[in-house]
Amino acid sequence: MDKNTVIGFILIFFVVIGFSYLNRPSPEQGARQRHLDSMAIVERQQAAQPMPVAAETPEDNDNLSDSVVENRLVALYGDFATAAQGEETFITLENEYLTLRLSTKGGCVYSAQLKKYTNYEDKPLILFDKDEAYFSATLITANNRIVNTGDLYFETAEQTPLSATFRLKTGDAAYLDFVYKLHPDDYIVDFNIVPHNLHNHVSSQTGALDLTWKQKIRQQEKGRKFEERYTQLFYKYLSDNVENLKETKDDSKAVSNKLKWIGYKDQYFSSALIAKESFGAAQLDSRYFKNGEYLKDYSASTSVDFDIRSNQPVELSYFFGPNDYNLLKSYDKTKFEGQDLQLEKLVYLGWSLFRSINKWIIIPVFDWLIGSIAGVGLAILLLTLIVKTVLFPLVYKSLMSSAKMRVMKPQIEAITAKYPGQENAMKRQQQTMELYRQVGINPMSGCVPMLIQMPILLALFWFFPSAIELRHQSFLWAKDLATYDAIIQWNTYIPFISDSFGNHLSLFCLLMTAVNVIYTKYNMDQANTGQEQMPGMKMMMYIMPVFMMFFLNSYSSGLNYYYFISTLITILQTVAFRYFLNEKDLLAKLEANKKNPSKKKSGFMARLEEAQRKQQAMLREQQKRQGKGGRR
Repeated sequence: MDKNTVIGFILIFFVVIGFSYLNRPSPEQGARQRHLDSMAIVERQQAAQPMPVAAETPEDNDNLSDSVVENRLVALYGDFATAAQGEETFITLENEYLTLRLSTKGGCVYSAQLKKYTNYEDKPLILFDKDEAYFSATLITANNRIVNTGDLYFETAEQTPLSATFRLKTGDAAYLDFVYKLHPDDYIVDFNIVPHNLHNHVSSQTGALDLTWKQKIRQQEKGRKFEERYTQLFYKYLSDNVENLKETKDDSKAVSNKLKWIGYKDQYFSSALIAKESFGAAQLDSRYFKNGEYLKDYSASTSVDFDIRSNQPVELSYFFGPNDYNLLKSYDKTKFEGQDLQLEKLVYLGWSLFRSINKWIIIPVFDWLIGSIAGVGLAILLLTLIVKTVLFPLVYKSLMSSAKMRVMKPQIEAITAKYPGQENAMKRQQQTMELYRQVGINPMSGCVPMLIQMPILLALFWFFPSAIELRHQSFLWAKDLATYDAIIQWNTYIPFISDSFGNHLSLFCLLMTAVNVIYTKYNMDQANTGQEQMPGMKMMMYIMPVFMMFFLNSYSSGLNYYYFISTLITILQTVAFRYFLNEKDLLAKLEANKKNPSKKKSGFMARLEEAQRKQQAMLREQQKRQGKGGRR
């Protein structure tokens, strides 16, 4: 074996050792894996033992003796065999906001209705009902049987109008309680899992309780495609931020870190399961439905710490309610003080910068307007006026920059006539920039103010589709500002049109597009400075409003109403500016700047001229090389 081979084997050895070290599991992953290993062992043991199939179907036990049936149930369910058969009954808990129906089968929430809301058909808003939701805790019995509480029948131990205790008995003084407590004036439901003397009936190795939670998400709004964009599975890391699965396709994620809560969200309503301490590693799945009555099918498999000897409860909470930003944010200061839930992130308000603008500016102003006046439509109008007023200094700078370039149009046209043709393009541009420098015009001064106000305009784009205050609020012809205001609808599928535009035409979107086309035409006429424009630029400017109509036709009428009003105000500001501006006086001021040779160039103009000099030098060098090549 030569030296190179020996060195190669040594390097491979260290690479394998290093890879194994870097990819070793975290303590949480190790604990989770050990639990899964123990579950796998139990499953193999169960598979190795013959199990009577007849015992799994109670109706087949009619021809068997009681002792045989009992033995078969014990073989399947261990000490929980007495709960394997029973009759499903229901208990209703109700407060001002919620009506919950609880089932003795599985001891779970069977249905949840939000009393203050209706769906798009004006029917009671039900988050889920019957088999649309499933919750189960997994136990390993003392005789190594895997038992899912979702398959067993509980007994009703206690009941009040706002609370209920379901009990899963083992046949003696040991049992497992599911305790529900509905708050009198809230959307929060306390849910405790309480063991009582289970140490002789559950595997002594049990240190965690595996939980499975599933729910199908109903369509609650008229615009299905639009609602789908805001229907997502969210989850909050115990000591970190909130994340979500993809909303436009099937998605899944294995989370190894601890979680604080898991939320099943549609556009305006959510179901969330919250741990007082934390959830362990989790497998999260989201299935996407292209059509039908459901939008998504969510499932989560996770675990919580479970001490059967101390009889300490597992403390959880459900949230069944609206995605109201202020309500969700208030929980960090009330019910869950100090736990940093960040439930308000169920309300999507855009990326970090846009979310901050909405959080600190838009939402407080809009809430104040809603509380001070009657009517959401009028509140949107006033919010638009406030935003346009605040941004007007930036708009004024852009208008002034355009006006300065417009009054210089005759001189720019003279330069164009003096240096015609593509071969003089560089010289023509240099002369134009020199003229701008002499009179004190910065061509970019009109763009910077527009860029500064863009974050606010984009923040509003994210705010309106998430504002539950718009839901089922009418204004003018729009019956619901949270969805599109169709004036024409059709059922025939039209390729591309139906997929991108929808089978309807929204009036506010149409008006928004019309005023945008008018504004584009007016603005292009005013911005004509005499300089040559790129081919097709005018057509592109007209295409953009039409493209936006295709994009926004299925969006909420409240958003299109805002864009419509905002563009109208912009046109009025532009016309008023032109009316009150004395262009002769402005031209005289610019001409006076030519007499001030000591005037310094702006940083932008200096960099632009330097770039032009370098470009011109490169062109001269290229022409020289071409000339030498031609002489050869």
